[in-house]
Amino acid sequence: MSGVRVRSAVGADLDELMLLERGMAEAPHWGIGTYAEILAEQGVPRCLLVTEVEGRLAGFAVGAVVGSVGEIETVAVELWARRRGVGRALCEAVLGWCGEQGATEVELEVREGSGGAQALYVGLGFMAVGERRRYYSDPVEDAVLMRLELAG
Repeated sequence: MSGVRVRSAVGADLDELMLLERGMAEAPHWGIGTYAEILAEQGVPRCLLVTEVEGRLAGFAVGAVVGSVGEIETVAVELWARRRGVGRALCEAVLGWCGEQGATEVELEVREGSGGAQALYVGLGFMAVGERRRYYSDPVEDAVLMRLELAG
């Protein structure tokens, strides 16, 4: 998609990010304080990235690294921006950040019924390595655990 821009989030993005998150049933629905803590670099090393398309917030992603293991904690993309490379751009940016932090592998969980998201992750090189029963709520659904070894 032309005009996609991924960048680190800033405090001024939080209100718009919260509107996007609250409008998506599958988003994590963390409190604004959690996102503010990420920006303040409190606790576990985490990144909060946003994607803009033609000046509009189109999505965001959160990544974390503990030791040598990175995690894509969440990826949320506006409905109008899906299937246009926005999710891929966010994931690639989180993977790059994880590698910069010293991660040698990256893990994630994805809803079992989310075929589109699973296809995106497989396209990035992730492989299914397990499941977490009843991991998600609202609706209750199993998670597929996926892992990617980062090139050294």
